[in-house]
Amino acid sequence: MRAVEFKVVAADPEPYCIVAPETVIHCEGNPIKREEEEETLNAVGYDDIGGCRKQLAQIKEMVELPLRHPSLFKAIGVKPPRGILMYGPPGTGKTLIARAVANETGAFFFLINGPEIMSKLAGESESNLRKAFEEAEKNSPAIIFIDEIDAIAPKREKTHGEVERRIVSQLLTLMDGMKKSSHVIVMAATNRPNSIDPALRRFGRFDREIDIGIPDATGRLEVLRIHTKNMKLADDVDLEQIAAESHGHVGADLASLCSEAALQQIREKMDLIDLEDDQIDAEVLNSLAVSMENFRYAMTKSSPSALRETVVEVPNTTWTDIGGLENVKRELQELVQYPVEHPDKFLKFGMQPSRGVLFYGPPGCGKTLLAKAIANECQANFISVKGPELLTMWFGESEANVRDIFDKARSASPCVLFFDELDSIAKSRGGNVGDAGGAADRVINQILTEMDGMGAKKNVFIIGATNRPDIIDPAILRPGRLDQLIYIPLPDEKSREAILRANLRKSPVADDVDLNYVAKVTQGFSGADLTEICQRACKLAIRQAIEAEIRRERDRAANQNSAMD
Repeated sequence: MRAVEFKVVAADPEPYCIVAPETVIHCEGNPIKREEEEETLNAVGYDDIGGCRKQLAQIKEMVELPLRHPSLFKAIGVKPPRGILMYGPPGTGKTLIARAVANETGAFFFLINGPEIMSKLAGESESNLRKAFEEAEKNSPAIIFIDEIDAIAPKREKTHGEVERRIVSQLLTLMDGMKKSSHVIVMAATNRPNSIDPALRRFGRFDREIDIGIPDATGRLEVLRIHTKNMKLADDVDLEQIAAESHGHVGADLASLCSEAALQQIREKMDLIDLEDDQIDAEVLNSLAVSMENFRYAMTKSSPSALRETVVEVPNTTWTDIGGLENVKRELQELVQYPVEHPDKFLKFGMQPSRGVLFYGPPGCGKTLLAKAIANECQANFISVKGPELLTMWFGESEANVRDIFDKARSASPCVLFFDELDSIAKSRGGNVGDAGGAADRVINQILTEMDGMGAKKNVFIIGATNRPDIIDPAILRPGRLDQLIYIPLPDEKSREAILRANLRKSPVADDVDLNYVAKVTQGFSGADLTEICQRACKLAIRQAIEAEIRRERDRAANQNSAMD
């Protein structure tokens, strides 16, 4: 038997008929492509978009009103918006929003992919653009969507190619030349808004710019619900928990997360599936359900796409890994953990949480370890910046690196941004003799500007660490920046014992080891020194164990030989 798919276009008598053996079926026309049919059935709507409710409301207002009720604008005597520019990191749903708006308004949708319009033949690229606008005007109300607009409309003064300049000029002319009566709206998307020609960004062209940013926890929950609505989930799956833990993930990352979790569930059942069989047992299929454990595994494999160039980690260092420093731990919890976990309390008392802290003290006392532990305790992302890595020989590049790091931290919020060896990039200004063009001073100025521009809503906490607080620029230490100074001293006897216990908690320790005595005789040792003592003791124990094993093997071999003789 062979299944034949067809689409019924007419029936006599109408509207319904029963197909019986004597029913005559006329087949004509081209075969229907199932993919195309499904594409129209699965048209994207507003319900398929999550994580950007506010932006979607703005776009609906700017697109639906002019397309559906142009008389409103005519009555009040103003021009309706002509263009909308959506910008934001890749994977946040810019293209999806444009398709949803077109489907919901019933408008004709014309997609222009930036790179596809380019042609090596002179004048053809501009001709392609003109055809798109003519086609849209014929089929109005229409939405023209230009994806990756930065590919066809870069800044003209920075472009060497003649084709790009002509395309920008053609696009400007077409947008200005749209008739008032034509119900055509131009939407564009990019993740590099600052590389677009500024002439396009004035009123009358792309007069509205909407930031489709990285979703917050509520937005992520909406996206997860959309992606899991057709998935078979186990009872233990807590989508709210997954949304809370997937900081920095955009819609595309969450789709990938759900897919990876489902694949992991299939992998777990692979031993029950015989791949040689054409049919998989119904019992196995019914037992498939994505569990919370699968999502946990997927989260270890998935990292936010917007942050893949920067090493963003959620550290696995906990308070138990740090011996001593009880007062410092308590202070850090108040400074970092409380604003992230209890923002309502700060709002109630009208208090702005502190934005930064500076650890100072002798080397090896656990400054870096503390920063990692606090990031882990409040489940925040952790970006570690080594001071010297920011500096480059190219003019303006170091400041751009600073801007980039802060942008990444804002995207990954809640985030702990840790500057190790802060004194290498934040020395007091004016004293850097022989500095190439004042690069170090410009880096400090950029850091100060970024710290001041950190929005209160963004949970980004800055931690600096140094063992030379005296040479750091005082402007960085004023209230509102790194306003909390915490001294990390050399550990006292009790703390030294706690550090030794923390280091040896995974090692087998003999009964005759007196850690109390070791702590007493290591006066003046730092945490790093004590860790080194523990490591050396472990190395010695490993060496002795291996030597004892070799001796036993030799003795056994010698005994066997003597027995044979």
